[in-house]
Amino acid sequence: MGFHKLVLLAATCCAFGSGAWAQEAVSAETVVARVNGEAITLGHMLLVRESLPNEYKSLPDRQLFDGILEQLVQQTILSQKSSAPDSLQIRLTLENDRRLMRAARMIEQWSEKPISEGAIQDAYEAAYSGVDQGLEYKAAHILVETEAAALELIEKVNAGEEFAALARDFSTGPSGPGGGDLGWFGKGMMVPPFEQAVIELEVGEVSKPVKTDFGWHVILLNETRAVESPALEDVREMLVEDLRRAAVEAEMAILRSQADIKLIEDPQIDPGAVKNFELLSQ
Repeated sequence: MGFHKLVLLAATCCAFGSGAWAQEAVSAETVVARVNGEAITLGHMLLVRESLPNEYKSLPDRQLFDGILEQLVQQTILSQKSSAPDSLQIRLTLENDRRLMRAARMIEQWSEKPISEGAIQDAYEAAYSGVDQGLEYKAAHILVETEAAALELIEKVNAGEEFAALARDFSTGPSGPGGGDLGWFGKGMMVPPFEQAVIELEVGEVSKPVKTDFGWHVILLNETRAVESPALEDVREMLVEDLRRAAVEAEMAILRSQADIKLIEDPQIDPGAVKNFELLSQ
């Protein structure tokens, strides 16, 4: 942050354009200062504020206003003092920024197109109607520190001892006092080795020792059930975002197919050159 941080922390009160404006007359083109005739506008200040970390955005209005304005005044003075033409890095940065902002504006325009209820309903049915949503699992486990301890517990279970009682007596995990019960869970909710072991079990079956970062597990699968499809309203926002994304991608595909694109394949260009920032100073 550097220069921004120093200016804002100093919160220097500046003597440029401190008069009040009628709120209704203020616009992004309202001039707040002139430095050797060069205008600094409220729009310039708004863009600086948007680039600041949240900790600075929450400063009191006067402190923030004065700090940003002083920063822009200093930058304008330094910019005017520099007689050198824009460097290659400056020119390319400006080109990239302009390209990025214009592209973002196009994507925003496409994204603002309304999504019909029919399209949302169709997307919901395609994703959930008659589609197997997989299984949920109800399991219990005993967590111990060593594989040998896990094997001993499996022997006790096979000998007829109650799994829940063993979990209460031996498990080092937080579910131990509850008999090792983990409740219902679906795919992606457990660490991969644990999840894979559960998936491979039959209801009522006890696993072999399973190693995870937490230790060694002995797992009992109690029940399974089909995952119910969510209600439309519960996934509406996600579906709308997916539809908007698909619409943007479709528009982009059309424009790309219509564009005259020539990718220059030069064997002398090492792909690693994209990491050589020193090229900008040559």
